[in-house]
Amino acid sequence: MKRRSSTFAIAAAALTLVATSCSLEPSADNGDAVTLVIGYQSKTINTVTAGTLLRAQGYLEQRLQDVTEQTGTKYSVEWQDYDTGAPITAQMVAEKIDIGSMGDYPMLINGSRTQANPRSKTEIVSVTGYNPEGALNMVVVPPNSPATTLGDLAGKKVSASVGSAGHGTLVQALDRAGIDPGIGVEVLNQQPQVGSSALESGQVAALSQFVAWPGLLVFQDKAKLLYDGAELRTPTLHGVVAREAYADEHPEVLDAFLRAQLDATRFVQTQPLEASRIVADASGLPQEVVYLYNGPGGTSFDTTLEPDLIGALKNDVPYLKSIGDFADLDVDGFVNDAPLRSAFEADGQDYDATLASTANPTSVIGTDPVCATAPSDPALAGEVWFDGATGTQPAADPTCLLRAVKQARAEGRAVRAYVPDAELGTRWFADKSVWVRDGDNFLPFTTGAAADRYLRAHPTGGVVTYDRAVEEVRQ
Repeated sequence: MKRRSSTFAIAAAALTLVATSCSLEPSADNGDAVTLVIGYQSKTINTVTAGTLLRAQGYLEQRLQDVTEQTGTKYSVEWQDYDTGAPITAQMVAEKIDIGSMGDYPMLINGSRTQANPRSKTEIVSVTGYNPEGALNMVVVPPNSPATTLGDLAGKKVSASVGSAGHGTLVQALDRAGIDPGIGVEVLNQQPQVGSSALESGQVAALSQFVAWPGLLVFQDKAKLLYDGAELRTPTLHGVVAREAYADEHPEVLDAFLRAQLDATRFVQTQPLEASRIVADASGLPQEVVYLYNGPGGTSFDTTLEPDLIGALKNDVPYLKSIGDFADLDVDGFVNDAPLRSAFEADGQDYDATLASTANPTSVIGTDPVCATAPSDPALAGEVWFDGATGTQPAADPTCLLRAVKQARAEGRAVRAYVPDAELGTRWFADKSVWVRDGDNFLPFTTGAAADRYLRAHPTGGVVTYDRAVEEVRQ
């Protein structure tokens, strides 16, 4: 991992940026302003701290305004929204985007395709969000599909955005299932919205995508989950890439961006429900879907460049080479943590301490009022969200969550509930889970295949629907 520290240390020392209530307003006499063009994906939920939430809250403009007040230099920010990372990379190759956020596979492709030109060459400067097990990328099928495992997709058409994080999960998952990713299925290279329509119309047997597309389709009852990327047990991440030439010319801009990202990260960690409302309003996604991924137990919003994540990027390279034209890339040389370290220091934060912590910064806290206990295991804790409420109610475990839902229904209250998969620990909609009754306890699974594995290993009461589980659970 390279560290080009001197430029950013000087910039951070020269500019002590403190966020203010001011925002940057483009004006007619702004012709001499330094322009920053940002490529982001409003509907890619685990990049919100470098995209949708960052933009909505105006953190970057506030940070740049502070620079203007100290130096007199004006700045103009242009936001460009895309569905995937591929067009962002194309624009960075053309030197038309300066900073972009995207997933692991797209970041590597970005580094590979920009490295030949010193003006377009990029580097990874921060992480937006990640999942240590590989969740957040999923394969979904139509609600009436007979498919129960990835093996059932052999010889069929699957929609994916080639080179995306969702495609990367599909390639690795097929490989582990003994299916050649190149010829075992027919991959249609489609943007998420096009692929969603293709799935709904029956043109493809499955859709493999990154958040929030699979969760959105399941929430809308247009799909069911076939495969959760968490089964790979390999980290998946999204992050920020910046053009090195731009960062060298305007280190104060990258510093302002990273400090603004820290502002957005603190917000989503401390106010996840409110953050999900803001992102929902800005992106057009249902708040329930945003909160599924951005609430406690979902995405780990941590900007640091953890060694395990860099290792995961290195492990992705062979798969990228297997699916297309990929020029070899020195991953260690592609990662530069110096600007982020400087941003942490200028903000009075300890980068190394944050780097060393691998726990999800946002977890379910408080006391479960139904079971009268605080959640002690993050892998079991869930949440109940009442209509109209500004906060959520913790559930110590899935059975306690069902009791809370039963109690709320008896009181005539509408609720939404989120539970961890009993096998993978990934967060999912309670009413979309496959529930298993085991004695007096009820266990949720994201897929029928996961529930079947549990049933084969344990004598239980069998699969029950969510509503039946709610009705049968004992208070």
